Amino acid sequence: MRKRRITTGAAVLAGAALLAACGSSGGGGSPSKTDSADSKPAGPAASPLSWPAPADASAHVKAAGLPMLGQEGQVLHIHSHLDVYVDGKAVTVPALVGIDESAQQISPLHTHDTSGVVHIESPVKRDFTLGEFMTEWNVPISADALGPLKVGGGKELHVYVNGKERAGDPAALKLAAHEEIALVYGSPADKVQVPASYNWPEGL
Repeated sequence: MRKRRITTGAAVLAGAALLAACGSSGGGGSPSKTDSADSKPAGPAASPLSWPAPADASAHVKAAGLPMLGQEGQVLHIHSHLDVYVDGKAVTVPALVGIDESAQQISPLHTHDTSGVVHIESPVKRDFTLGEFMTEWNVPISADALGPLKVGGGKELHVYVNGKERAGDPAALKLAAHEEIALVYGSPADKVQVPASYNWPEGL
């Protein structure tokens, strides 16, 4: 497996320009990790909620009990996909969760884009959980809350894995290869078509 350098903002802009140039010339190529954003099927309308990646990524990774690394680990290298719905609308999982661009460091759990793909790339083999990732994102999850949103008053929180509801503490949910995880918060009247799978690009 190849090792990747941590992407900086300048590199992202340069890469975008290169991709645009390739597209205008009619060129094609095999999908890369950033191509995964294009693989997300059309779904419900976007939520007005915006939960961006924390500015101080390192502090939130530390709060999750995880280390910051100089490069992506290769001993464990898998991916899960996360969808979040609030009041029937999709909330974007942001890019750069778990990535400190200024320090050029990266968590074993991180995102590169807004596709919802969570990269689990660790130098040691161990279990990683949904709760760890949500803490990195600064949207902590429990059976009673999704970030600042509380259960009660007609609002419910449901967790699905591959289209099937999962009971228990959502923070303890172990992340596994190619699983589709959906967090659905709102009232029973909100209609959400919970995805049972994700259309994984080649290479992921």
